[in-house]
Amino acid sequence: MKIMKRPNILLTGTPGVGKTTLGKELAQRTGLSYVNVGDLAQEGQLYDGFDDEYQCPILDEDRVVDELEDKMGDGGMIVDYHGCDFFPERWFNIVFVLRTDNTVLYNRLENRGYTGKKLQDNIQCEIFQTIYEEAMEAYKEEIVHQLPSNDPEDLERNLEQIVQWIEQWTKDNN
Repeated sequence: MKIMKRPNILLTGTPGVGKTTLGKELAQRTGLSYVNVGDLAQEGQLYDGFDDEYQCPILDEDRVVDELEDKMGDGGMIVDYHGCDFFPERWFNIVFVLRTDNTVLYNRLENRGYTGKKLQDNIQCEIFQTIYEEAMEAYKEEIVHQLPSNDPEDLERNLEQIVQWIEQWTKDNN
């Protein structure tokens, strides 16, 4: 196995919690590579059908893993996706689950055009900490961290905290 010079980071959480905003800014500040799995799937048509109930394509998780495998082995990746339990555990040095207040999240999702069952199910997902629990089951407990993501101040604090973590990881592993 190759020794990574830079860490791999997973940003996960319910849709609308701010993963993409955080991931893109983090990549800009650190020079790590940013991958939005939804965009990757769309570009490569990495789908396995269509979900009529939620009106969205169904991700082909195996093809996504195949697509990312080589890049992940090199390190220096920030991966952004609302699911996390299908990625190989060995890929990530740290996992951040972004959490957002339900009222804030409701407004963000409504602004994205989410309605009805899709809106309600995503809010429930956040209320019941579904993604956090998924992350805790899929990865070692000590690498999974929750971060609040309600406002620009949270974003800035999260960026500072993760940048510090990356700097320390890089010192410790090179």
